[in-house]
Amino acid sequence: MASIPLLFRSTFLKPPPITLTQTHHRQFSSLPNHKTKRIPQNGTVSTRTSTTTKCSYTSPPPTERLISIAAYTLPFFNSLQYGRFILSANPNLAVLFDPLIPLLSLYRSLPYASFIAFFALYLGIVRNTSLSRYVRFNAMQAVTLDVLLVVPLLIQRILAPGRTGLGFQVMVWSHNALFVFSVVCFVYSVVTCVVGRTPTLPFVADAASRQL
Repeated sequence: MASIPLLFRSTFLKPPPITLTQTHHRQFSSLPNHKTKRIPQNGTVSTRTSTTTKCSYTSPPPTERLISIAAYTLPFFNSLQYGRFILSANPNLAVLFDPLIPLLSLYRSLPYASFIAFFALYLGIVRNTSLSRYVRFNAMQAVTLDVLLVVPLLIQRILAPGRTGLGFQVMVWSHNALFVFSVVCFVYSVVTCVVGRTPTLPFVADAASRQL
C-alpha cells in the first residue's frame, strides 16, 4: 500500500526543469559555430561575385592640345633673352634656335605683343568657363610661368650688377639656369600635350590649380 502513493507521484508530477550550470555554458560555447548555407530550390548554390570598375582616360581633342601648346610659347619666347650668354658661348647650341629667329623677330616687332598675349591667355582662355579644364589649366600654367620669368629681370634692374665682378658672374649663372629651365619646361609641356596628357611643372602646377 505504501508503494501506491510513490507510483502516483512519479506518474503525475512533472520533472523539475533542467538548469544549465556554468560548466555547461562553457561546453556549449566551445562548440564550433557552423553556418548553414541556403540552397535554392533548383539545387545550385549562388555565389556573390565582385565586379571592379575600370576608369578609362579620355584623351583631349587635337584642338585643345594645339591651344595648350600655343599657350606655352608665350613664356618660352620671353625666356629666350636669358639665353644670350649660354648661346654666345656655345655656337653649336645656338644653331638649334636659328629657325626661331624669324618668329621671334616678328613677335618683338609688334608693339606690346607680350602684354597682349598675356591678357589674351588670361582673359580669353583661363577665365573662359566654356572651355575645358585641360585647356584652362595649361593656359594658367603658361601665364604663371611667364610671371615668374619676369621677376629676375626686375631684380636685375634694381640691383644693377654691372658688367664685371662677382655680381655679373651671378647674373650670368642665373640667366643660364633660367634659360635651361624654361627650355626644359617648354619641351616637356609640348611633348606631354602632344600625347594628350597634362603637364605638371614644378613650382607652377600648384599655383595654377589654385587659380582655377
